[in-house]
Amino acid sequence: MARRSSRPDLLRQALAREAARLMIEHGIEDYGLAKRKAASRLGVADRAALPNNLEIEAALAEHQRLFGPAEHEQELEAMRRAALEAMRLLCGFQPRLVGPLLAGTATAHSVITLHLFADTPERVAVLLLDRGIPYEVAERRLRYQRDTVETCPAIRFTAGDYEVDAVIFPPEGIRQAPLGPVDGRPMRRATPEELAALVGGPPSQAAAG
Repeated sequence: MARRSSRPDLLRQALAREAARLMIEHGIEDYGLAKRKAASRLGVADRAALPNNLEIEAALAEHQRLFGPAEHEQELEAMRRAALEAMRLLCGFQPRLVGPLLAGTATAHSVITLHLFADTPERVAVLLLDRGIPYEVAERRLRYQRDTVETCPAIRFTAGDYEVDAVIFPPEGIRQAPLGPVDGRPMRRATPEELAALVGGPPSQAAAG
């Protein structure tokens, strides 16, 4: 016999769905901000009622399956192909794809997030300069332990119609991924070959550049 959902469960589900809708329609990438906005819109003041990030990610995937799944798949493939192009360009820095694009929950507002591994951020900047690609320098705060935050350099540039956020780690950083914002576990990182398999492209092309 199926268990009936309790009122708190139904409220959490409603908040997760609203947070997912806000992320998709308004380009919100921060889970915490999305859930707070959802709570405000639904008039929920009890923080204990807020869904966790895994519940919001599940609601994102559900929303994308129910509303315009064909368009979502097309957008996802276009973004992944743009990511492959960027990874070919940056092949000398052992690029890895991370985040919503790898998980399949990216929206039209998402950026392509890559992890690069280089002795200095300047090496990445020089390559982009040599190719005539404009970029911006930034920093990203990442966690390796729940109570420890580290700041990493990043470079942001455009690949096709999409923004790329390339976070730069020292070469040995490839052995330990930072914790993901959704489940608090080490981020899954995909090689160009693994990404090429997702989009049905030849791995040799993805790794060749």
